[in-house]
Amino acid sequence: MKKLLLFILILSFWFATGTAEAQLKKLSQQQIFNGQPSLTKSMNYITGWADDSHYIEIDTKDRKAYAVDVKSGARLPYTPPPKSDVDLTINNNDIYIQYGKTEPKRLTSNTEEEKNPTLSPDGKYVAFTRENDLYAVEVATGKEIRYTTDATDVIYNGWSSWVYYEEILGRATNYKAFWWAPDSEHLAFMRFDDTKVPVFPINGSTGQHGYTEKTRYPKAGDPNPEVKVGFVKTSGGPVVWADFNEKDDQYFGTPYWSYDGSNLMVQWMNRGQDNLKFYAVNPASGKKKEIYDEKQPSWVDLDYDGRIEYLQDKKHYILKSDKTGWAHFYLYTLDGMPVNPITSGKWQVNNLVHIDEKNKVVYFMARKEASTRTDLYRVDYNGKNLKRLTFGSYNNQVQMSANGSYFITTYSNVSTPTKRTLLDSNGKIIKELGDSKSEDFAKYTFGKTEMITIPTDDGYNLPAFITYPVDFDQGKKYPVVMSIYGGPNAGNVTDTWKGTGSQWWANEGIIQISVDHRASGQFGKEGVALMHRNLGKWEMKDYTTAARWLKAKAWVDNKKLLITGHSYGGYMTCLALTKGADDFDFGYAGAPVTSWELYDTNYTERFMDTPQENPEGYKNGSVLTYADNYKGLLRIMHGDMDDNVHMQNTIQLVDKLQNANKHFELMIYPGGRHGWGGTKTPHDRAERFRFYYQNLLSKPVPEELLK
Repeated sequence: MKKLLLFILILSFWFATGTAEAQLKKLSQQQIFNGQPSLTKSMNYITGWADDSHYIEIDTKDRKAYAVDVKSGARLPYTPPPKSDVDLTINNNDIYIQYGKTEPKRLTSNTEEEKNPTLSPDGKYVAFTRENDLYAVEVATGKEIRYTTDATDVIYNGWSSWVYYEEILGRATNYKAFWWAPDSEHLAFMRFDDTKVPVFPINGSTGQHGYTEKTRYPKAGDPNPEVKVGFVKTSGGPVVWADFNEKDDQYFGTPYWSYDGSNLMVQWMNRGQDNLKFYAVNPASGKKKEIYDEKQPSWVDLDYDGRIEYLQDKKHYILKSDKTGWAHFYLYTLDGMPVNPITSGKWQVNNLVHIDEKNKVVYFMARKEASTRTDLYRVDYNGKNLKRLTFGSYNNQVQMSANGSYFITTYSNVSTPTKRTLLDSNGKIIKELGDSKSEDFAKYTFGKTEMITIPTDDGYNLPAFITYPVDFDQGKKYPVVMSIYGGPNAGNVTDTWKGTGSQWWANEGIIQISVDHRASGQFGKEGVALMHRNLGKWEMKDYTTAARWLKAKAWVDNKKLLITGHSYGGYMTCLALTKGADDFDFGYAGAPVTSWELYDTNYTERFMDTPQENPEGYKNGSVLTYADNYKGLLRIMHGDMDDNVHMQNTIQLVDKLQNANKHFELMIYPGGRHGWGGTKTPHDRAERFRFYYQNLLSKPVPEELLK
């Protein structure tokens, strides 16, 4: 009788379990691509803090903002402080200023276009460039002040040369290269002379005769623009030049004014990019004083993300540097004397979050528990009492209150949809604020994602995340898509919730993986520096290791491994189908660099030095060198107006492959720059579907995906 009852119980459990599994649903096309409700739901948005005890929340239902009390949870309607009621616009090439809802006031009247109009801090002047010279206009009177007069088609004042716009000042500047002093008494600017910089033509194909864009683009080893840093009084007068020699082979990073506005802080770097110096430059005299000097055997990065933070005590600054092989914070006196390291060890700091000067405590984000996750920490100025403030095995994004009393963390990992929690400055949980996990999460079956590591034969454990097919069966064989970027210190493997974007291919039975190599930043600057003079070497070794690790698995179809990436990822994809052709079967490459002498000076030489200094490194890192080894099937995509990675790169590879009688596929996007979108987006997406279905799944694309 007991045996019969036990059998009935087992049968009942099996039946119930089997029925439950049978009822699980796969995510639909609409849920995956069109944003219909699926595994997650929207949480209210946290946009910041109203003060030290009220955070600002946007309710997703009524779209209204509320100030929420951290202790009581009471919500009061929140009206943000008024933004500047001054609006600058350009209409028909002229500048207009508008205060609130008043009628716009015209400030300039000229047939040539004014660019980058920028209001002075006191609101009395608007600076701009016109035909590569620097000007300002007095708002009250409309009086125009011309600061420079020597501009030509190769000399620009306050308007950056291309390589500075792309690699140093950044595309967000829209070529702007001038900076108001905090007291509005001076303008600092850069003057560029592109006379010796070679011209690169980009040919447009529209119209009957087409047209040509001519850009002064210095490729690796070419002359760079000559640069001067200048100052002008707002009222006008002669330019005062900073005490640098523009004939030196050098770079200047984005400058910024000192905490009291008395000096311009100028970043200087040699052409070899292995020596970074900070100078305090007096705008009245142009004289400079060195306050920091760093050398590394590989390279030093310019200040892209806040290398120096000045303290309100007007005696110290906090410096971020990876000079030990790992990024850490250091305390310095204003005259550049080191006080002590604030953090140290074989782990990486990310960014400062808050500085409590009264108690001499620093709050910062770092990748310490795992290189694929970020946490919030606090530490004393002297480097003691380091404490982790976030919790669990999650990747965190943190918003701290104005005075540092509380913080909100929005966190997840590959198996946990995004959640949100409020904590105090000691890491004590105050309350849970949100969970994006949907109520019917358990009703779906989907491709699970997990964090893994792949061992190399020389001691590295490469971080990766892998998404398995729905209903994964180790007795079956599946095709694989490996998505990569691969650039120096540009890893993309993070332990975060990945959403539903990968679930279509999981439904169709494709394994998806992303792997970071040893120089991706996961192993500090110590790992990144291995790329010095060797672009392509270590990335390819590690991606090949990952490919062989995958193909050794019984559940991988070892004839169907596809690698894909864009830009540097396009370079790695092309290299995988040539140098690594024994291990990769298909490649889908966007806008690839194919040989490093074809790319710009600042980026390329940072890692490779010049072609004259490192001919073997350039040869070994070139896709063109291995074109004869090509096999499998490669699809290359490129925009014909790409002003960053010129289509010349693709054309030279195409030439090599044709001469070797190799079969490949090519897709040109007319008018496309380094990316393409708009009306080309549906075609781009449909082409990827076609490629994957034909080559990995060996079946037609569902018609609904091509609409």
